[in-house]
Amino acid sequence: MTVTYTTYFIVCPLVFLAGFVDSIAGGGGLIALPAYLFAGIPPHFAMGTNKVASCLGTAVSAGKYIHSKKVRMKIALFAGAGALAGGMLGSAVALYISETALRTIMLVALPCVAVFLATRRNFGNEESVERELSPAAAVLIPAAIGLGLGAYDGLVGPGTGTFMILCFTGILGLDLLTSSGCAKVGNLASNLGSVAVFLFGGKVLLIVALPAALCSMAGNYLGARTAIKGGTKYVRAVIFAVLGMLFLKMALELIK
Repeated sequence: MTVTYTTYFIVCPLVFLAGFVDSIAGGGGLIALPAYLFAGIPPHFAMGTNKVASCLGTAVSAGKYIHSKKVRMKIALFAGAGALAGGMLGSAVALYISETALRTIMLVALPCVAVFLATRRNFGNEESVERELSPAAAVLIPAAIGLGLGAYDGLVGPGTGTFMILCFTGILGLDLLTSSGCAKVGNLASNLGSVAVFLFGGKVLLIVALPAALCSMAGNYLGARTAIKGGTKYVRAVIFAVLGMLFLKMALELIK
């Protein structure tokens, strides 16, 4: 395909915004993937190119959360190991399904959890108590979360970070800000697995991915800094906004 200046004008600002949102509450793919598609990039190349930009951006935000001590490293590393395997598995499947099916999965596989968050106002606040787990559960539960959502990330993508945050808070009892930090590590691992598969499959437009990555890194840095200063209430508010985009996206596609 031909890449023009218009491609960059469409992709780069939206990828910056996606990085900002994703570093706080996940869901950046809801902004980034449509940007690539709107710029005329085919679905498989859109996913592969987005993974490269997202991977580098997520590395920046993960580093910021770790530096600010907002990550439970043991949980994050086990989740990351599972997410790495899941990301490779999901991306491998994505390469072998039709573009029509891939578009359908992107549009349909988006869940509804806003009602839960609205009715559980103390969900993930700063006073959340981390659950005590047996040594085996402390390994298996984060790894299972990472594996399942890593596979979803590789196959579909949008919303992975948001769902990971909700799992870390709902299942493990972490506050939303710490969950967001752990999710960045898990998301980084799944992105690495996906990038390896898409690069091997020749489905990455590096001429677009590299400038998009710079925008993603800038957005992720600014977003992570904002989240750390704003605390769990800010993360919660952005999660609501991301879920709103999920619902809107589903509704618009159903109307079409």
